[in-house]
Amino acid sequence: MNRSYIGGDWVEGKSVLKNLNPSDINDCVGEFECIDQSQTNEAIQVASDATTDWQEIGIHRRAEILDSIGSKILERKDELGTLLSREEGKTLPEGLGEVERAGHIFKFFAGEAVRISGSSMDSVRYGVDVEISREPLGLVGIITPWNFPIAIPAWKIAPALAYGNTVVFKPAGLVPASAHALTEIISESGLPSGVFNLVMGSGSEVGAAIVESPLISAVTFTGSVETGRDVLVKTAERQAKVQLEMGGKNPLVILDDADLDIAVECALNGAFYSTGQRCTASSRLIVTSGIHDHFVTRLVERMEKMKVDHALEPGTEMGPVVDETQLKQDLEYLEIGRSEGAEIVSGGIQLERKTKGYYLAPTLFTETSNNMRINQEEIFGPIATVLKVKDYEEALSAANDTSFGLSAGICTNSLKYSRHFRHKSEAGMVMVNLPTAGVDYHVPFGGRRNSSFGPREQGQAAAQFYTATKTAYISS
Repeated sequence: MNRSYIGGDWVEGKSVLKNLNPSDINDCVGEFECIDQSQTNEAIQVASDATTDWQEIGIHRRAEILDSIGSKILERKDELGTLLSREEGKTLPEGLGEVERAGHIFKFFAGEAVRISGSSMDSVRYGVDVEISREPLGLVGIITPWNFPIAIPAWKIAPALAYGNTVVFKPAGLVPASAHALTEIISESGLPSGVFNLVMGSGSEVGAAIVESPLISAVTFTGSVETGRDVLVKTAERQAKVQLEMGGKNPLVILDDADLDIAVECALNGAFYSTGQRCTASSRLIVTSGIHDHFVTRLVERMEKMKVDHALEPGTEMGPVVDETQLKQDLEYLEIGRSEGAEIVSGGIQLERKTKGYYLAPTLFTETSNNMRINQEEIFGPIATVLKVKDYEEALSAANDTSFGLSAGICTNSLKYSRHFRHKSEAGMVMVNLPTAGVDYHVPFGGRRNSSFGPREQGQAAAQFYTATKTAYISS
């Protein structure tokens, strides 16, 4: 039986969760024991007690441990990638790529552990020096979603540890196997007891304990807008530091002068890879009138050639939706789009395959307006809309007309428009002739508005969240 990891021990839970393969719901990936709120509070206490020892262990030892975790992840890439794809449903190449990314994230932050920088300067008072340094926060609570079950935990856990914090980590209930496998690697890395803890269980018990505990100095959360707002309110009540990554309704603008081959592949990748279950997915395709018809025709041709099948089947380009609940939500949005007057030009149907799973054809809506719910609400599935506009100015206006602001893209050969879009797009990340999804691990990640709150994730920007600034004055 797979268990939570608290204080260096695998701890028996109070209930059992069955983890089903969305490509084949008759395949049980494993059974996982869930703990309750009182056990979570025990984990929080253990992690809190371990903060001093971890902070005093030294940056070189921290770097060695993180580097060894990264190496072990990369050594086990095939095994972990297969497990990830089996439990989450993304294709095997995507699963392997995610695992490789997680390994490199740990190695990157191994380097950052020995590059924690500060500064010194003269005071305005003669004979006084000023030193500015960054220090660990203490204990960090980490709550992660199901769509990137190894990469997102990695880009939260690695910097938390690198900067000297201890960790209590709660993964999403849909993907316990990936979290458990990552924890096995971390548990064998030489990390002192209590520094890292895995707590598997419900949001109402385990998640609530993390968010509300006065022992936790900071909470980093990735998930829905609704839950993120609840986390924000509860952490604000006790003035804990908080970092939120939530939804997206990302535009991909395609201008008349775009390379049609590039535009189609950017749209296909951004909208439908990972089954569209990415906060950076290209869910709104904003196309100027001169290229609109050609673009839609070519994209539909490409969509209808996509191989939608079991995530581990060779050649599969899109796997299943993650579970029955998500599939039901996707189907509801298909009906919402139809009722709003949008037209489905491709997809819109469930698919049957050799194994029983949650298969949905990649779907494209046309004849849409930006005030439709399908253009304003995050669907989080293989569903994209096309919005026809007359020119660049209207395209930019539509792109920014959203409550989200995570990622935005433009396909054009115009230096003028690409430069203007980079400056005027109201998103945290901008792509030119690239899919809106797909980011590097060594640069900042995050958005604006309902997409993000607090300091950016990843790269050197992570230090802004996982450390506290101290200013010291020294008189000679």
